[in-house]
Amino acid sequence: MNDKLNAAWVWSRAFLVREGQAIRRHPFITAAFLPFFGLLYLLVLIPLTPSIDDIKKARVAAPTVVMSSDGQVLAEFKRVNRERVTLDAISPNVIAALLATEDHRFFDHHGLDLRRTASALLRTLRGDTQGGSTITQQLARNLFPEEVGRAQTINRKLKEAITAAKIESVYSKNDILEMYLNTVPFLYNAYGIEVAAQTYFDKSASELDVLQSATLIGMLKGTAYYNPVINPERSVSRRNTVLAQMVKYDKLKQADYEALKTRPLGLEFERKEEDLGSAPHVASQLKRWLISWADRKGYNIYGDGLVIQTTIDSRLQTFAVDALQRQADKLQVFADNAWARRMGANKPLLQTFIRESGPYRAAREAGMDDAQALAKVQADTDFVQAMWKDKTTLQASFLAMDPTDSQVRAWVGSRDFRQDQFDHVQQARRQPGSTFKPFVYGAAFEQGISPMQTFLDAPVDIRIDAKTVWRPGDVHESSGEQTTLRDALVKSKNTVTAQLMMQVGPAQVAKVARDMGVRESKLDAVPALALGTSPVTLKEMVSAYGTIANNGSYREPILILRVEDSKGTVLEEFHQKPPEQGLQTAAAQTLLDVMRGVIDRGTGAGIRSRFGLQGDLAGKTGTTQDNTDGWFILMHPRLVSGAWVGFNDNRITMGDSWGQGAHNALNIVGDFFQQTVKAKLVDTKAAFSAPKDAGALDKVNDWLNSVFNAPPAEQEPQPMATADAPQIITIYQNEQGSATQRPLPAVPDTPPEAATPRPPEVVRPPEYPRAQDFPRPPEYTRPPEFSRQPEIVRLPENQRPPPGPPPVSYGPATGAPGSYGGQR
Repeated sequence: MNDKLNAAWVWSRAFLVREGQAIRRHPFITAAFLPFFGLLYLLVLIPLTPSIDDIKKARVAAPTVVMSSDGQVLAEFKRVNRERVTLDAISPNVIAALLATEDHRFFDHHGLDLRRTASALLRTLRGDTQGGSTITQQLARNLFPEEVGRAQTINRKLKEAITAAKIESVYSKNDILEMYLNTVPFLYNAYGIEVAAQTYFDKSASELDVLQSATLIGMLKGTAYYNPVINPERSVSRRNTVLAQMVKYDKLKQADYEALKTRPLGLEFERKEEDLGSAPHVASQLKRWLISWADRKGYNIYGDGLVIQTTIDSRLQTFAVDALQRQADKLQVFADNAWARRMGANKPLLQTFIRESGPYRAAREAGMDDAQALAKVQADTDFVQAMWKDKTTLQASFLAMDPTDSQVRAWVGSRDFRQDQFDHVQQARRQPGSTFKPFVYGAAFEQGISPMQTFLDAPVDIRIDAKTVWRPGDVHESSGEQTTLRDALVKSKNTVTAQLMMQVGPAQVAKVARDMGVRESKLDAVPALALGTSPVTLKEMVSAYGTIANNGSYREPILILRVEDSKGTVLEEFHQKPPEQGLQTAAAQTLLDVMRGVIDRGTGAGIRSRFGLQGDLAGKTGTTQDNTDGWFILMHPRLVSGAWVGFNDNRITMGDSWGQGAHNALNIVGDFFQQTVKAKLVDTKAAFSAPKDAGALDKVNDWLNSVFNAPPAEQEPQPMATADAPQIITIYQNEQGSATQRPLPAVPDTPPEAATPRPPEVVRPPEYPRAQDFPRPPEYTRPPEFSRQPEIVRLPENQRPPPGPPPVSYGPATGAPGSYGGQR
């Protein structure tokens, strides 16, 4: 259709060119045909203006609405910041000022005021440009800016007049007034009289008095020129002109005008930010998906009134937002003490940040050397302080889902969406630390290894190859005694977990993690994977823990249930994929029972002691090297909740007193769950199907711990190196033949057939220059990346721990559908 119209338009223009030549030859004959040519031109323009159907849709155009599972609006997708109101919800003062100033014969014409148009044309020809558009013509421009246009041409004015006539044929005068006042722009992203009233006078449109109405209507002649915030003198003058027009057309008494014209503007200006709703990161994710969906289906997300039904529970979402903000604000105080107020004490790091900035690169491109460029940027103190504040602002994220069906219930991607739109739930990949350990233990239990099997709790050297040894350690001193796997996971023992990893095999652990839900991030199947060195997303981890809570059955997380039209008709419904057995049922139940101990007496005990939470709970804390990331994931039979805390730039790290997952992420989850319990949105009496049978030895051990031991420390052991746990180190010969040491890049963990390396010595990494008590190792000491899949490295027989009790066979649980029998 458009091609035909364009062809007709091209033909018409060519025809007019030819006829123009004839006009010059026969002027009198041409004059007689002018009305005909004018009519012909109008007929050509009519198909190029909005159709009657388009005009009918314009009034009922409605934004897409995102709904929660409990029937609350989470977000709206609108082109502009506008709140529609009916005509009876608008102050009569506004309507009186509008008619007196913009179109006093509004109720007498049919969209085009011929007297006003002729007067405006004559004044324009004399050099005094005047606007002759009626309210209906202005509405045509507001509703269809692309079709009508805003250029000062005869073509645009004719399109505007035709569209206005169509509008008048469809709507009543009151409908047109209502539509006009809901579409006019007032600067500062304020569209419509309602948002304008809130922005400039902090009240609704129904409460505007005469002065306020005149001020806003006066802006319509030129919003920027008569901006009352920037140009108050011009605004007052224009306001008084409007008041005078109201007197002229009997909308205001002369005495009132004399009393009002000297009054100040009385602004209460506050820019109204668009309401992002309680789940802006969810809305952002959905909007990107919906644009593609609507393009395929032929819908307009800004005007067709689509309704997106989601799995989010608005009450849980509110609790999650409040908990994250409340706890992150408290943690920010520690971060400010450590970093924000010590910018001068971290000069090397500050200069590194400056060298990565745009102004520095621009200075270097302009020919400055390093010192000159640094000095130039550092001279801009506002920029440097803003950059440092951005770097030292703590971030956090939170996700909660129902493990039985993997429906997402709450999703918070950052502390403040307006300041950080990056979604730390789905987009950020961070090392999970000890929250990854359950995959190691789950793989072991699936292979038939008993949670009662013991390993030596002592520093261990794990040979990677002939020249490389991995020596994982713990923050707290090892006991030097045999420790059951149950206790090792409860107390988050790195040394025992590393030994178990070598027995199970890194490749198998990586496979189990993928089966359970870590399916988008790359997992390096190397020994250090046991301590969470491969970056993953919070969404993956919470989903995988949901597999544990759901008896080993993995279900893909779901956020959208269906899309409906404005009348409630279902346009498309979304169903989950069939569940998959991510972990054998018996192994998952054993793992969950062991992880109950993390909450009852391990690193996650703060959930009960600090937040008073009761019931059947399990979970795991996690902390990465140098307190870079803090994690905590809590499992309840109907709700799995996880949180991550850290800085966007991982060269900024958290302190020893608050940097562990047990002291930051746990607080967010605990706060959220505490509010959820108070609101009675979860059943505290609900229980997992996993039996609570720790075994006689563990019961005795628990009793001994409760009688003789102090309360458990909540400090999370850090994976990889600490002051007491050196990195992977390598022995090699220097030119003089003496042995020296240095960290090497990652290497495969497959040792050569014959190699007898010397026992390595401990090399501690140098500290990164920054704030006191917050050491940061340089890049070369970070967990290595491996270029290929390694083979499992077995320790020599004389270094293996003594055998434990006979392994338990984990077959399919009675009555558990879909569980695997035997081993993979």
